[in-house]
Amino acid sequence: MALKPPPFGEVLQQVNELVGNSGIKGEVDKSVRALMQSGLSKLDMVSREEFDAQTEILKRTRAQVISLEAQLEQAQAKATENWDHFLRAKADMDNLRRRNTKDVENAHKYGIEKFVTELLPVMDSMAMGLEVEEATAESLREGMVLTTDMLKKMMEKLGIEEIDPMNEKFDAEKHQAMTMQPNPDVEPNTVIAVMQKGYSLNDRLIRPAMVMVSKAVETD
Repeated sequence: MALKPPPFGEVLQQVNELVGNSGIKGEVDKSVRALMQSGLSKLDMVSREEFDAQTEILKRTRAQVISLEAQLEQAQAKATENWDHFLRAKADMDNLRRRNTKDVENAHKYGIEKFVTELLPVMDSMAMGLEVEEATAESLREGMVLTTDMLKKMMEKLGIEEIDPMNEKFDAEKHQAMTMQPNPDVEPNTVIAVMQKGYSLNDRLIRPAMVMVSKAVETD
């Protein structure tokens, strides 16, 4: 048995109360008004059970819309947070890149600063020696010995090692054989003369020592 539904105004008010501010209120209004325009007789045919069922559907729909809106707000908040994190990370990377670029530029410009600092005392010593007007051969020699000692100390501080392989076994990795000479007094492949000393920087060969190497004496 169909029951007479409440007046349309009451129905619309109940629907709006169920929907609230969920964002679909206008659409519900349009649907109900379209139903009224198609004829009030259709509402008269709705039973109380059907009306209550539709009301329950609207309640669930409103709950779903509210849940979706809450999820959307959370997603928007998370997106905003992630965007802020991205901007901060990008700014940090830009700052790091600028600092690294500046460090590389400074390394190219001032990489030999330590070398220059160690070299200046040697230059001062040589300049003082040149200022002596009546220098004897002995005093010049003493000055050269002093300057050479200062250079050796400077090279040690910079990690430069002298290679002087006199009477050592020939090492192709550190020595360059300029000539070979028979010598019965030493074993073959022994350095018997150093024509030019070699040097290495922190165990890396800079210049090999130029040497003369012994070989076995040929017998008739």
